Amino acid sequence: MTTDKPVSLQQYAMRYGTFLGIFWIVKFTFLPLGFTIPLLQMLFVLLTCFVPILGYIYARKFRNIGCEGAVGFRKAFTFTFFMYMFASILTAAGHYIYFRFIDGGYLANMYLEQLNALKSSTTGELAASMDQLVTAFDTISSLSPLELTFQLMSQNIFYGIVLSLPTALFVMRKKK
Repeated sequence: MTTDKPVSLQQYAMRYGTFLGIFWIVKFTFLPLGFTIPLLQMLFVLLTCFVPILGYIYARKFRNIGCEGAVGFRKAFTFTFFMYMFASILTAAGHYIYFRFIDGGYLANMYLEQLNALKSSTTGELAASMDQLVTAFDTISSLSPLELTFQLMSQNIFYGIVLSLPTALFVMRKKK
């Protein structure tokens, strides 16, 4: 007899990381669409703010279902780190497909247009800061789709580590 219930920490992390990765891919689609429909840009920001909450919900499910209501900090941190790592890997696949086959420089050009418009309306130190941002976006736009994907994946993994610490602290619970 087979069951669909995962039996190990890694299996739970893969399952919830897949759900989180799909959420990130759907969320990412609102970023380029947000340049033509501003409401979607706001939705992208709101969904980005929801990521730590969703991570907490999945970690709590892991604690209650996979660990029978009790989990230590180390195990909770390991689970959340793996979950974010698996989500980052899945999202990287979506990012690569987008930047390789769909984008064609659209995102970078739209950000550069907005920065240049903002720069033309500012003076002084703010204009100098805008020049630095334009230079940074020029550098980003020169990256290949693979380089950009690796950059975003490493960023997501870093943020996953940062989010794993407080999530593990909130999720951990001793046995009664």
